[in-house]
Amino acid sequence: MTNEMTGGEVLARMLQAHGAGPIFGMGGFQLLPFYDACRRLGLAHSLINDERCGAFAADAYAKVSGRVGLVDATLGPGATNLVTGLVEALNAGSPIVAIVGDTHRAHSWKNMTQEARQSEILRPAVKELIRVEVTARLPELVRRAFAVATTGRPGPVALIVPEDVCHDTIAIDPESLVANPRYQMAPALRARPDAHALAEAAALLATAERPLILAGGGVHISRAAQALQAFAERFGIPVAHTMSGKGAIACASPLSAGLFGRYDRIANGLIAEADVLLAIGCKLGEIATKRYTVPPPGKTLIHLDIVAEEIDRTYPAAVALWGDAKAGVNALNDALAGKAPPPARSAWADQVVTRMAAWRESARERLESEEVPVSMGRLIGELNRLLPADAVLVADGGFAAHWGGLLFDQRQAGRGFLPDRGFASIGYGLPGAMGAKLAAPERPVMAITGDGGFNMVLGELETARRMGLAVTIIVVNNAASGYVKALQHLMYGEGAYQSSDLAETNYARVAEAMGCGGVRVETPDALAPALKQALAHADGPFVVDLVVTRDPAKMLPAADSRAVQVKKGDRVA
Repeated sequence: MTNEMTGGEVLARMLQAHGAGPIFGMGGFQLLPFYDACRRLGLAHSLINDERCGAFAADAYAKVSGRVGLVDATLGPGATNLVTGLVEALNAGSPIVAIVGDTHRAHSWKNMTQEARQSEILRPAVKELIRVEVTARLPELVRRAFAVATTGRPGPVALIVPEDVCHDTIAIDPESLVANPRYQMAPALRARPDAHALAEAAALLATAERPLILAGGGVHISRAAQALQAFAERFGIPVAHTMSGKGAIACASPLSAGLFGRYDRIANGLIAEADVLLAIGCKLGEIATKRYTVPPPGKTLIHLDIVAEEIDRTYPAAVALWGDAKAGVNALNDALAGKAPPPARSAWADQVVTRMAAWRESARERLESEEVPVSMGRLIGELNRLLPADAVLVADGGFAAHWGGLLFDQRQAGRGFLPDRGFASIGYGLPGAMGAKLAAPERPVMAITGDGGFNMVLGELETARRMGLAVTIIVVNNAASGYVKALQHLMYGEGAYQSSDLAETNYARVAEAMGCGGVRVETPDALAPALKQALAHADGPFVVDLVVTRDPAKMLPAADSRAVQVKKGDRVA
């Protein structure tokens, strides 16, 4: 039997076959049959106010759930608005399928309204771009999009659907509208590293007296955090992490060495002293390596990554383990079974506990600061105290991620800290919180965003309210593009600020005007009650407008920048 249906309905039914989660989009004529089919089939489709935010929300949903994030956009500006969010997903390894309308092929390149060379614009922003030229191939090509999005290093796939393909009516066998459930989540396939390389790596680790694991975001892409923590504990190997890798091991673990790179607790010193480094799912980029100065030259590095091209890109590997992070950790676990660690390793692990205790004592002043306006350190201190262990903390680009990456303590292994470090764009906080809440509705979700980033995406408060999403948005209100202002202070000195100040705004009142909850916090003693109020608020989004320091010398989490010496070519923050 065959049924007559539009290309848009075929597309919607194929998403349904893949167990589609929430879809964000802004419609246009090109995709109207798809929208109509979503309505009739009951798919969870929601209007977004800006397509970039739709891509951000899809990215956060994918990061937290492991499932494919879905977003759509219409011809022209809709398509080009996706670019920033898609590059975040591409660099971060988030599985996304973006459905993008295009011109009617019979009229292409005749100055159709909103026409652009959008495929050429989107192509470098995605893992693969698939253009549907034959309506009957829609089932096959949707399956292809999900397979590409969830295998290897996961990433975004743009599925380009011309207007005439979406509106076309074809006879189709309903039994062809099927999906392979393997490709609903990433990683859909796992590859174990080469046996010879595993033996080499195991031999190095078995005899190492001061080994250290460097965990990146790939640990979470692979869903490997629990396996990694168990491996580290079994063999007494401390773990340091990037911002994206926070949660690779619980911060409370005696083996947690915290953040490494541009900002660190104790990890950079441990890296310098380690005799073997094991990088797992870590690209060793600029921030993680403190602009390519960490690790110092001459270290023995074992590099485990699903993308072969990342190995040796920024630091030479003594052993290259090409494969999935979780499969690789499990394979190393098997290879080291029965091999007792050297006696000296326990003293090495004990040093981590001692040094971390000293660091925590040194950080106490910031975490418990009574400064007015409120310090960022006090904010993170209160979050450490009040957030439940299963909470998700979304950190927007800029200094929100840096403060959170350094000071936030994630109490359990897994994806609980969600910074947009693929592209580090500001504006991720609110849509990221929306996507995270949809992925884990039972978990409390908070986001930290700057006032500049919040200004970019204010319209999505309406979206979150319409969808009934109980998320908390902490707006770090310093009346400035704070990261830029702090950098100008570092480079040019006090008072040398250009185009980095914002108008003073009460964002709690803005939230209330948009039908959401809101409270303004101006003193440290008011912070904990406000956060508790936000956590208890179940009726849509809640904004905590946190007035923080206006002193650009105190805006970044490094040492007070008035004491920093900046040389030409340095990037100290």
